[in-house]
Amino acid sequence: AVLVALVVPGAHPAGGEETKGFFQFSMVPECQYLNGTERMRFLDRYIHNRQQFVHFDSDVGQYVADTELGKPIADSWNSRPEVLENAKTAVDTYCRHNYGAAPFTIGRRVEPKVRVSPMQSSSLPQTDRLACYVTGFYPAEIE
Repeated sequence: AVLVALVVPGAHPAGGEETKGFFQFSMVPECQYLNGTERMRFLDRYIHNRQQFVHFDSDVGQYVADTELGKPIADSWNSRPEVLENAKTAVDTYCRHNYGAAPFTIGRRVEPKVRVSPMQSSSLPQTDRLACYVTGFYPAEIE
C-alpha cells in the first residue's frame, strides 16, 4: 500500500492566506489472492481525507465512483482506453508479479502486535495525532 500525505505546518499558499489545516490524499493498490494465483483481484483505491471517492475493481473492469467527487474522475478514466487498459492489466503486471517476487510476505502467518498511542504535535499543546506501532509480523526466521 502507498500512502501519500502532504503536511506543511505553518505553510502559506501563494496568495499569502494562512492555511486552515491539511489535506490527505492516498492511492492504495490492493491485491487479493484466493488459493495462490488461481484467482486474483486487483483494487486501486483513491482516498481524500479518509474518504474513498473512486476505485478500480478488476472484477468490474472499470473505475467506480464512490462519492459525487469521484463521478467525473471515474467517467474521465473510463473514457480513456489507455488508462482503463493499464488498470485492467494490473492483475498480471502488479499482483501476479508481486506474488512471485515476494513469497516471504505472502506466506507470513505470524499475528502482529499492535499499539496505538496518542502523540502530541510539536506546535500544539493538545494531543492531536495517533501513532500506530506494528511489530512482530515477520516470519520467525527473520526475528
